[in-house]
Amino acid sequence: MILDEKHEMMRKFFRQFAETEFNSELLDELDETGEFNKEIFDKMAKAGLTGVKIPVAYGGQGGDYLAYALMVEELARRSVVLSIYANTSNSLGGGPLLYFGTEEQKQKYLTPCAKGEKIVAFGLTEPGAGSDAGGTTTTAVQDGDYWVLNGRKTFISGAPFADYCIVYAKTDPTMKGSRGISMFIMDMKLPGVSCGKHESKMGICGYPTSDVIMENVRVHKSDLLGPLHKGFAAAMVTLDGGRLGMAAQALGIGQRCLEESISYSKERKQFGKPICKNQGISFMIADMATEIECARQLIYHAAAAKDANSPESSKLCAMAKLYAGEMANRCAYKAVQIHGGYGYIKEYAVERYYRDARITTIYEGTSQVQQMVISGALLGK
Repeated sequence: MILDEKHEMMRKFFRQFAETEFNSELLDELDETGEFNKEIFDKMAKAGLTGVKIPVAYGGQGGDYLAYALMVEELARRSVVLSIYANTSNSLGGGPLLYFGTEEQKQKYLTPCAKGEKIVAFGLTEPGAGSDAGGTTTTAVQDGDYWVLNGRKTFISGAPFADYCIVYAKTDPTMKGSRGISMFIMDMKLPGVSCGKHESKMGICGYPTSDVIMENVRVHKSDLLGPLHKGFAAAMVTLDGGRLGMAAQALGIGQRCLEESISYSKERKQFGKPICKNQGISFMIADMATEIECARQLIYHAAAAKDANSPESSKLCAMAKLYAGEMANRCAYKAVQIHGGYGYIKEYAVERYYRDARITTIYEGTSQVQQMVISGALLGK
């Protein structure tokens, strides 16, 4: 796909922002401390990044899915973790509110989310219910005008500093599997809400992750999000768009690994010549570039399908995440290999990208889950 003038201008803006604002000192600080940086988040919000895909009526920029993919790609090319800062409000945080919220809920929660004034986490995964989200054990029992929530969510990105969390809970225990689950907008400051320890992660450091524990948390009925007992289907709709964002993130990783490899291979000399002159190195770079371009075209095509409301879009988003996630890991591996011993040193960007790449085949549905979605669409399962 050749970008039109509007989207090409967007790409240039996203790249310029990342290269200007995401300096090396900030990236090192995020990786070393693992803490959320509110200052850079506020800059991203002021630039409109937190609301790129959200309608203007709710404080966003009104961009399409292609604009969203371009943003995540360009931010991830510079910093994987900071691409998450802008992605969440446009995806798992703001998505459920945008797709299923009432007008009142959108004005109350989505608008400040799009503006970066409030942060919304996505609480689906549990200790025993990851890919099998239908195995949710968190419960919500109605008590007058309130729902009483009890349970535990795990690996919740942004939970330690989130203002709200979209929580999925079983509201009808008589319904089996993924049925009988509902969505709730839960204020993280409500009595009975607590967070577990900050997880010490391999990569994407700088966006804290923790458990969310609910002990008799009373959520008002006005904060039931979407149809009662239909929450799981709503989660799948939200994850569909999220997969596109994670595919774009993986694309940014691959692109940066390629650029670093080209630069290093031209500078590094062995046996009297730059290592890029060696066929073994040059062929690795050629393979990386080819895979990255394949991923880019698939992702942009999936974004265009989402914008056109194509019935093929869900399958294409799963394909994009499956291919791009695996591609990013292969490219990161080759980038470290091309750098040799230096690729194992934190001073070089490819070391961080190697660690960050690993998550792209795991979160928002593992590669195997994407294969289930794709095969299901093809075989009518």
